[in-house]
Amino acid sequence: MKIAIAADHGGYTLKQALIPYLESEGHTVIDCGTDSEDSVDYTDFAEKGCREYLDGNADFAILCCGTGVGISIAANKIKGIRCGMCPSVQIAELVKQHNNANAIALGGRTTSPQLAKEIVDAYMKAEFMGGRHQRRIDKITALENK
Repeated sequence: MKIAIAADHGGYTLKQALIPYLESEGHTVIDCGTDSEDSVDYTDFAEKGCREYLDGNADFAILCCGTGVGISIAANKIKGIRCGMCPSVQIAELVKQHNNANAIALGGRTTSPQLAKEIVDAYMKAEFMGGRHQRRIDKITALENK
């Protein structure tokens, strides 16, 4: 898979832990920054990661900030993005199965690197269930287009 990954300063360390793991699993990783723990705005990096997905360069995006909340809110303001904040393996599975999320958000200050790897793996293994869930995604898209 091709995976875009982006983080602000609060998610930088987690991003740096995930990149070599994902590459060791055979994935291509597009690092959208940031490149240090110097303070930056998560909104800018949510956009960078999501644009890689929207431009067709990545299969999905992983976004990291201190809690995962701010960067997920920013990502969900971008037309065409459905980002789920994933504090657990179960939620990672469900955001793919039920919401067909094309981005996931993780908290660099709240999620250990090991748990983050498990969350990402669960998301990638899960499959969208379609059916009634597609109807709901269609309604989300309609809201976006109002």
